[in-house]
Amino acid sequence: MANLDSIDNALLAALQDDATVSLDQLAEHANLSRNACWRRIKAMEATGLIRKRVTLLDPEQAGCPLLVFVMVRTNNHDAEWMRLFNRAVSLFPEIVGAHRMTGDLDYVLRVRVADVAAYDRFYKKFIAQVAVSDISASFVMEDIKDTTALPL
Repeated sequence: MANLDSIDNALLAALQDDATVSLDQLAEHANLSRNACWRRIKAMEATGLIRKRVTLLDPEQAGCPLLVFVMVRTNNHDAEWMRLFNRAVSLFPEIVGAHRMTGDLDYVLRVRVADVAAYDRFYKKFIAQVAVSDISASFVMEDIKDTTALPL
């Protein structure tokens, strides 16, 4: 779905802001009929541009206010190690993002936990699952900007 027009962008911007907005409101926002709006959204879902619609929770109220960026280095890059690492990442609900990197780091994990003690428990369980050559963490002191909306 590489050829997005201004109407598609308007629909996507509205959905990124609030995925619960009604089809009628979306159609009005984009100056479309209800059916035309529905067809465009279904087409974007069919191509995978719209992957899913979710509810974003407040981390503090959900009991995991501490965001930790975990930097991982490994000396082992074979297929079996990567399989074990990917499996370990998938087993931990605390890991809300995992990214393979270029440069000095091999991976960066975004981890949500209740507090430093919860991070320590996570850390011990994680390194028991997969061997790493170096792991370090940075605790987020303040969220200046944190969005799921992509720039259109």
